[in-house]
Amino acid sequence: MTEPSTAGPRDAELGYAEAIAELNDILAALDDDSLDVDQLGEKVARAAALITLCRDRIGLARDAVTQVVATLGEPDDE
Repeated sequence: MTEPSTAGPRDAELGYAEAIAELNDILAALDDDSLDVDQLGEKVARAAALITLCRDRIGLARDAVTQVVATLGEPDDE
């Protein structure tokens, strides 16, 4: 089963944990001396797409947390 080399439509549904797991699989393949050089570019491109996806998800989570915290406001000193 070959992986797409860049982000695709299925990546919109890919969760952060799934993306990290796939990145770990790619890293293991890159560490393995038996990786076919013809697959190297594909693996690196896919890893770059997954890293971008993870960064985007982290940014969205950070923004959501910031919004929630902002709605809490300051406690009233009564």
